[in-house]
Amino acid sequence: MTALYEFKETEMNGFTIDFNDYQGKVLLIVNTASKCGFAPQLVGLEELYKKYHDQGFEVLGLPTNQFHQELGSDKETSDYCQMHYGVTFPMTQRIIVNGEGEDPLFTYLKDASGHGRIKWNFTKFLIGRDGQVIERFAPITKPEKIEPAIIEALKE
Repeated sequence: MTALYEFKETEMNGFTIDFNDYQGKVLLIVNTASKCGFAPQLVGLEELYKKYHDQGFEVLGLPTNQFHQELGSDKETSDYCQMHYGVTFPMTQRIIVNGEGEDPLFTYLKDASGHGRIKWNFTKFLIGRDGQVIERFAPITKPEKIEPAIIEALKE
């Protein structure tokens, strides 16, 4: 696959996420984990989602248990994220971000950003309205620190 808009993922509720639906929007893709020390970032991600959604901004969470910090099932993850962090943005079924069985979306994002292996949960990829990776943010980068880049991307 060569373009972001060719990808599809499956939401926790079983519905298909067609990335073609994100054309013309700014998108923040994040690999998440409910029991990670960075999980409180879900609150900040939700705040950004609510604040800029009407301007064409989307957040997509892709849970992974690759670092052994996710709950037992997608339903448990979904319920936990909604109850503890108020998450309303879409979250997919679990994925693998590195190595054997790696989700093709993450292969694409790593290649497009010019960075390799995902080192930890809450690595964030900001995608512009043109479907190109603008920037990759480290897990320690709090959502509020990304806001200026989101604002800039929304202007384009």
